[in-house]
Order: sequence, then structure tokens, then C-alpha cells
Amino acid sequence: MATIRITQTGSPIRREKRQRATLVGLGLNKMHRTVEREDTPEVRGAIRKVQHMVEVEG
Repeated sequence: MATIRITQTGSPIRREKRQRATLVGLGLNKMHRTVEREDTPEVRGAIRKVQHMVEVEG
């Protein structure tokens, strides 16, 4: 299956707990950190919840 690269570009400060938890679930916890994840519907849904704080490639 294909992978996608997710980079955190926004700060979770002053965000809802659910959005912060979603970032942690994706493996992001610091600014400008990049992770690679499998391109699954679950990951796409998590990205959609925090799309204003991440950048997606691939």
C-alpha cells in the first residue's frame, strides 16, 4: 500500500484536546516533525480533523 508523508506545521497550543490527541495519534508532537504513514481511510480521517495544522505529501 502507498505511504503518505505528514508534516506538522501548526502549533497545538490553544486547540481542543481532541485535536491534540489526534496529532499524537498520528505520531506528531513537535513542530516541523515529519512521519510516514500508510494511506488508509483511518489516517485520512485523522488528517482531515487537523488539516489546518499539517501538510500532506503523496
